[in-house]
Amino acid sequence: MITPIRFHDDSLELLDQRLLPGEETWIRYEDENAVAVAIREMVVRGAPAIGITAAYGLALSARRARALEPEGFAEALVEAGRTLEAARPTAVNLTWAVGRMLDVARDALDDGLEVPEIVQGLRDEAVAIHEEDIAMNREIGSHGSMLVPDGARILTHCNAGALATGAYGTALGVIRAAVEDGKKVTVFADETRPYLQGARLTAWELLKDKIPVTVITDNMAGHLMARGEIDLVVVGSDRIAMNGDIANKIGTYTVAVLARRHGVPFYVAAPVSTIDADCPSGEEIPIEERDPSEVLEAMGVPSAPEGASARHPAFDVTPAELVTAIVTNEGLARAPFTSSLRKALGIEEEQDGKQDGEQDDEHPEGEMAIEDVDDPAGERESALEIASESGAEFAPESALESASGPSPEFSLESSPQSSPESGLELVPERDSEAAPESASEFSPESGLELVPERDSEAAPKSASELSPES
Repeated sequence: MITPIRFHDDSLELLDQRLLPGEETWIRYEDENAVAVAIREMVVRGAPAIGITAAYGLALSARRARALEPEGFAEALVEAGRTLEAARPTAVNLTWAVGRMLDVARDALDDGLEVPEIVQGLRDEAVAIHEEDIAMNREIGSHGSMLVPDGARILTHCNAGALATGAYGTALGVIRAAVEDGKKVTVFADETRPYLQGARLTAWELLKDKIPVTVITDNMAGHLMARGEIDLVVVGSDRIAMNGDIANKIGTYTVAVLARRHGVPFYVAAPVSTIDADCPSGEEIPIEERDPSEVLEAMGVPSAPEGASARHPAFDVTPAELVTAIVTNEGLARAPFTSSLRKALGIEEEQDGKQDGEQDDEHPEGEMAIEDVDDPAGERESALEIASESGAEFAPESALESASGPSPEFSLESSPQSSPESGLELVPERDSEAAPESASEFSPESGLELVPERDSEAAPKSASELSPES
């Protein structure tokens, strides 16, 4: 299985993604400052992978500070955390991982543990973050596979695969799971200017796994959608706001607008660690501005005349109204996202009248598909009608809503029971032999999506078992 991160003998090794696909080189790191530089210079990239790398960076920092007294040890860890968090501001997984590691250290110090014990505890916690990410990616893949019909032509942007995570991937994890479920798929990878993560990394990964992939320039996506050659879009995310706005690699917003215009479902795949509970909307997401020289040259070769200026926002924000569903390791979150994302995080709804973020009954926040279908005057083409004409497949709940009211906002596809405490809808297990061929097969009585059990025996049990080979 492909992985960009290895940790052993108390040192961190990163696959230098700047050199792919031409060269596979591993770089060794032994202190947090060098790790921060690696994150900033994109030796490692992708929100989950950055978070894992930062966790290992703090483990390295703890090891270097192990001779200090508890107070100095704590100060050293906090300073290392600041250094790592500053490396790239948009990916919330980075802040999440640093915060989790520092919480472990604080709790251990409060409990009176000796510094050597805390150092070992932080090493173990970093390994746990890595292993949990792999498990979450497989859950994302399992949930997302049901959205992929057999024979699907899938567009993805940037790289949200094994190279962007601990292993397996988020968006590419959905694709891998669909293939493992016996579906034939074809992937179109946006090259993703200016760093070419789609052309260099996504194509490299998929070819390693023998999954058909076609590279296109970013400005070809609309043309292919208009010709009916794209059935669905699946992308990753670096930060998800609580209203469902998502930050991802620059150009994602453009793809989402095109998908809405052509009735193509637009899915986002990310672990719950990418959901920022403290970020109400995309307006509050910090957007990293990188060196303009990365726009003015292509892989070191000048592509613009000397003296030309450039802008390089590394990310953009796609508004929630353009997102069909967010595939998390806890299940599928749908509009209104202010409710479903809270449930994904296990946050209870407020009980003072309306739920947190709830709008009026006629136009709930984010439910654009409902609004389109319920247009009595027929003044606009609905997204469902466009999808029907193009042959694209839309999420099954959207079809239900116009006839029977809003469908469940969130489904957790792992158990045959419901949980009144959390408000999550739990989907019954399904006989894999009777698996529907597409996500459009559902139970009209419950409105629940049916998700097959998937064989997880092949999942690596620990980060140490991972191999860079596929």
